[in-house]
Amino acid sequence: MSPAEPFRVDVAERVATVTLHRPHRLNALLWETYEALRDFFRRHAKDESVRAVVLTGAGRGFCSGGDVREVIGELVTAKPARILEFNRLACDVVLAVRKAPQPVIAAVNGVAVGGGAVLALACDLRLGSPEAKVAFAFPRVGLSGADMGACWLLPRVVGLGRATDWLLTGRVVDPPEALAAGFYSRVVPAESLLADAGETALRIAHGPRDAAAVTKRMLDGEHGMTLEQSLHADAALQSAFMDREDFREAYRAFLEKRDPRFTS
Repeated sequence: MSPAEPFRVDVAERVATVTLHRPHRLNALLWETYEALRDFFRRHAKDESVRAVVLTGAGRGFCSGGDVREVIGELVTAKPARILEFNRLACDVVLAVRKAPQPVIAAVNGVAVGGGAVLALACDLRLGSPEAKVAFAFPRVGLSGADMGACWLLPRVVGLGRATDWLLTGRVVDPPEALAAGFYSRVVPAESLLADAGETALRIAHGPRDAAAVTKRMLDGEHGMTLEQSLHADAALQSAFMDREDFREAYRAFLEKRDPRFTS
C-alpha cells in the first residue's frame, strides 16, 4: 500500500481482494483514494488474470464516505470548479466499477454511509455482516440523493419505493431490512463474511470470463431497451457464445461427468 494506492490489494486464484485501509476513520475516502480506486478498476479492465474482485473495508467499518476533515472540509470553501472536479471524480469511480468486466462483490463488514453506501451499491453483489448498516445520508448534510449515480442504481436494486424512502430521509437501514429489500444477497456472520465473499468470487472466477463480462454489461445495457430490442440482442449474443469452444467444452464435461476447463 502506498500514497498512490491507499488500499490493500491481494490477488489469489484470479480474485483480487481490495481492502480499504483507514480503519481509524471508518475507511473514509481521501481524494487520492477516489483517484486510486478509479485507476485500479480502469487498469484491471484489461487484466485477464483477474476474473473477479472483492471490495471490503478494514476494521469495523466498510466506508464512511468522503473524509470529513480532508475532503468535505476542503469542499465547503472550494470554488465551483473544484467542487465539480471532485463530484466528477467520485462519479468516475462508480463508472469504473460498473464498466469493469470483472464482477465486483462488496463484502460490507460494517457501516456504509454516504459515498461508502453508493460504493457498495455500485458493486454487482453485496454480502453484509450483522453490523453492516447502510445510510444514504445526503439529505442529513444538506445534499441531494442524486450522488454518484444513486438515483439510477438504487431503484434498480431495491425498487423505486424503498429507494425514494432511503434517499429522501437518509435514515439508517439495518441489515435485515437491507436484506429483505434485496440490497444484500446474504447477511452472514462477520467472521465468515470475507470467506463467503471469496467463495462467491471464486465460483465466478472459475467460469468463463467473457460470459460473465457480457452478462454484467447487459444487465446495465438492457435496462434502456424495449423487450423486443432485448430479445434481439440476446439472440445475437447467445448465438455467438454457442459458437465458441467454451460451450462445446461444457457439453463434453457434462457427458464425461467432470468440471469444464474453460479457455476464455
